[in-house]
Amino acid sequence: MQPSQPPHQPSQSSQSSQPTPPFNFPAARRLREALGMAHGHVAYGMRASYGLSYVTPETIAAWERGLAAPTSAELTALAGTLWCSPGELMGAATTLREHRIARGLAPEDVARGAGVELQVYLHMEETNTWRGNERQSAALAEVLRLPLPDFINVTGRGEDLADLLRRAVTTRWQGYVRPVGKMLPVRKRHVEDVLQQLHADYQSRMVRTLSWGGGAGADASGSAGQDFLDKILEHFWAQVRGTGSGGG
Repeated sequence: MQPSQPPHQPSQSSQSSQPTPPFNFPAARRLREALGMAHGHVAYGMRASYGLSYVTPETIAAWERGLAAPTSAELTALAGTLWCSPGELMGAATTLREHRIARGLAPEDVARGAGVELQVYLHMEETNTWRGNERQSAALAEVLRLPLPDFINVTGRGEDLADLLRRAVTTRWQGYVRPVGKMLPVRKRHVEDVLQQLHADYQSRMVRTLSWGGGAGADASGSAGQDFLDKILEHFWAQVRGTGSGGG
C-alpha cells in the first residue's frame, strides 16, 4: 500500500553513487497494464506521493523498455505506485542491499532485526561483506526471509562451505557436522543426514566408475569424482531441499 506521507527522498546525486538494483522491466509493464494505468498516471503518482518531481511519462517508458533502470528509491516509489512489493519489480537479488530492497525494508529495520548497529550494518551493505556472528546471521536470515542458498551467498560463505563439503565427502563426514552446522541455521540432525547422503553419493560414484572403467578406471574415477566436487554446492542444496530443513 502507498504510505500516507512520502518517505525522505535523497538527492539525485546521492542516488547515482549507488548501484541500481536489478530491474525486471517486463514485470513493470505487466503490472502497470493490469492496473489500467498509462505512463502518465504512474509518473504522476510518483511525483505526487513520493516527491520525485523529475519523473515523467518518458521516464517510465524508458524503464519499461530496458533503456534505463530506476534507483533503489525510485524502485520503491514505483512499487508503491503500482501497488506491489519492490521484489516483484526486481530481477534475482544477489547482494545484501538488493535483498533488503526486495523486501521493502529500510536499513534501520534490518539492522535492528539482526541486532547490529546501524552504521555497522550500512558499512557491511556498502561493501557487501557480512561480518555478523552466528546469532546475528540467523537473525538476518529471518528478517530478510532468505532461502539457505541466498543466506550463504549474502554472508559470503559459499567457498568456505564448499571447501568443508569437499572434505566431508572425501574423508569422514562426521567430523564436519559441527563446522557445517555453525554456518547454517539448520538442525544438527538435518546436517548429519545431508552430509551422510552426500558422502554415500560421492563414494558410490567413485566405486561405480572404477568397476565400469576397465583399464582406464582410475582416470575415469578421478574425472567423475572431480566433477562431483566441482558441483558440491549444487548437490548439497539439492539434498537440503530433498530432505527438508528446520531451524534450531
